[in-house]
Amino acid sequence: MNGNGGPTREAYRVLEGWLNSAPSQLLEHRRDEAELLFRKVGITFAVYGNAEAEERLIPFDIIPRIMSGQEWAHLSRGLEQRARALNLFLKDIYGPREILRAGIIPPELIFQNPHYRPQMNGLSVSGGVYVQVAGIDVVRVDDKDFYVLEDNLRTPSGVSYMLENREVMLRLFPDLMAMQRIRPIENYVDELLGTLKSVVPERGSSDPVVVLLTPGSYNSAYYEHSFLADRMGVELVEGRDLVVRDEIVYMRTTEGPKRVDVIYSRLDDDFLDPLVFRPDSALGVPGLIAAYRAGNVTIANAPGTGVADDKAIYSYVPDIVRFYMGEEAILKNVPTWRCREREAMSYVMDNLHELVVKQVNGSGGYGMLVGPHSTTEMCDQFRNLIRANPDNYVAQPTLALSTSPIFTESGLAPRHVDLRPFVLTGRDGVRIVPGGLTRVALKSGSLVVNSSQGGGTKDTWVLSE
Repeated sequence: MNGNGGPTREAYRVLEGWLNSAPSQLLEHRRDEAELLFRKVGITFAVYGNAEAEERLIPFDIIPRIMSGQEWAHLSRGLEQRARALNLFLKDIYGPREILRAGIIPPELIFQNPHYRPQMNGLSVSGGVYVQVAGIDVVRVDDKDFYVLEDNLRTPSGVSYMLENREVMLRLFPDLMAMQRIRPIENYVDELLGTLKSVVPERGSSDPVVVLLTPGSYNSAYYEHSFLADRMGVELVEGRDLVVRDEIVYMRTTEGPKRVDVIYSRLDDDFLDPLVFRPDSALGVPGLIAAYRAGNVTIANAPGTGVADDKAIYSYVPDIVRFYMGEEAILKNVPTWRCREREAMSYVMDNLHELVVKQVNGSGGYGMLVGPHSTTEMCDQFRNLIRANPDNYVAQPTLALSTSPIFTESGLAPRHVDLRPFVLTGRDGVRIVPGGLTRVALKSGSLVVNSSQGGGTKDTWVLSE
């Protein structure tokens, strides 16, 4: 709210005044009401491997994170640039591979990547769009600039929490929200549906049928799958609900087969089609990739997009922006040491206690080391892991992440936050609703904001100018 102890930021002054005048017990009551609302709606997420609770209520903080319109304008320009560049990159590596010929990226980072899909080579995707939905994680560093932490391009989740957080705040704090001009996010679902319909195959219908493909109710993000399908007014389907005939995808209905034009897939590539990927998959649709290659259905996001959100490829994104767009990246990357490179690995080994080490294909806060908060034994274990497979690790400095106030038992207190804006890319361009999902580390001093690691969420307000 006040930077490094200075005056209150302009964007937070209305909130500060409201907090100063609010009765002492009001926030406690509102916090309890928020928890009851979330329980009533049933907003949960699953924690794999946790024996104590298969489903948890995601922790929610009632103090909003607020950004000025000027801050958002800069951030959204950078997000749009990044989304466009990554789509161009995917189009290139599954096509002419000019960036590899130019020596910008080592070919082995592509061809040895577990998310590279040779089945996509030479395939012309609808509208030239590989990533229709991206969740790009950003942080503010040193109370000034925004940095990108990672690009989530496969099946990014969290948008349902963003929307539900706003609905809860509207119910609990209508007076506070009426005091400011907060840009709306409620149109995200309409924008998502519009984006999906914009990439209908050329052979598809003028009134395209869109479905959301889910792995099923045991998936950690199943609540979000059902939430989005319901809000978009499209069918939520599992693999068994779809069938491929003559390279055309149909949905089984009580009125007979109905042709499907666009599949918003929340399935990992490996499970999409047992005839092409994992033969033991019971979640996918046999023949789906044949229908996709024939141009009879669009899969969003496209198979193989994971090669571009790999943490080693992440370190090349400024070069990717420069190569395809002839521009400097608006949003900075966090400095990254690739352990596959001898000099970088030597530096990481010598400074492990000061660095954050991540698996190249890791996610959810798993498989990482936060050096300053780790014991000597933990650092030694990671040294052995890195030596055994250096290609699998990157390291970054421990950033001075910005904090946002949260409401605790003892009052307001600062906690580290990040932000996941959701970037939609269709045939007709890039759309970004103003805001995103702010994730917050609820433990004092913690830098890990993932819900699977004990983090929570809060509403994000972007003010109109």
